[in-house]
Amino acid sequence: MVVYSIKDLENLSGVKAHTLRIWEKRYNILTPKRTPTNIRYYLDEDLKTILNIALLNRHGIKISKIAIMDATEIHRKVAEITDVDESFEGQLDSLTISLLELDEGKFVKLLNKNIEQRGFTETMLQVIYPLLDKLAMMWLSGSIKNIHEKFVSHLIRRKCIVEIDKKEITRDETFLIYLPEGETNELSLLFLHYLIRRKGFNVINAGPGVSIYDLIEVVDIRNPDFIYTIINDSFREGQFHPYIKKLCNEFSNCKILLSGLQVQSAPLEKSVADRITILGSSEETINYFEKL
Repeated sequence: MVVYSIKDLENLSGVKAHTLRIWEKRYNILTPKRTPTNIRYYLDEDLKTILNIALLNRHGIKISKIAIMDATEIHRKVAEITDVDESFEGQLDSLTISLLELDEGKFVKLLNKNIEQRGFTETMLQVIYPLLDKLAMMWLSGSIKNIHEKFVSHLIRRKCIVEIDKKEITRDETFLIYLPEGETNELSLLFLHYLIRRKGFNVINAGPGVSIYDLIEVVDIRNPDFIYTIINDSFREGQFHPYIKKLCNEFSNCKILLSGLQVQSAPLEKSVADRITILGSSEETINYFEKL
């Protein structure tokens, strides 16, 4: 059983703790449980209730009116708003609710609606990545379980693959993309695959956990023009720079592109830096592909 403090509810819903206390006292919206020492705590159902109420309230429905709605009416109103909602907070709340309820139909519907309105690139940057940031905070607080993470990762992964397959190859240049051993963020790699493919380039996606020896085999077979990897935290101190040097030495005929937190925080020697292009953000990556 996951339990939350009122501060947890504030962080996860965006509603100030002071406001939540007023809602409790004045409108009896929540009834917190109490420990034997009289400390308030809340459960999963309380979090879902607050997310729904916050969504309605942000769309102009007064809290006094929400307080007299039963659960069925609240869910109906939320469903109506979800169909037309374009606000950032509303989208995150709606996706979070569907995630907590493991409601694939609702989650996919919201995702497709965003893609239709914003395009896939902007949906990833403006909706999905903020959602994943929020889920990371929820994971740390214990408010989502392993099954929730698998649920959302599977749906986003599936959508990325669908969007990649829609893009035709119109260029001769080939990108080899991969994650080194120890890196597991496949969603970032799939989004990178999409960004490259949408510009018409060939992409060889070698996936996560790829060694230098694996790369050598791929390069021997296809001789790509570019090698692109994302390095966030896979290398311990003293391992990162030798790896990058080896990458440059083994693949001197390829243009090497790097992204990731560890890349940005570990300055490279000039002899190596001159042979590598570092792309520090999604926006930089997109602009780089636009100019090719």
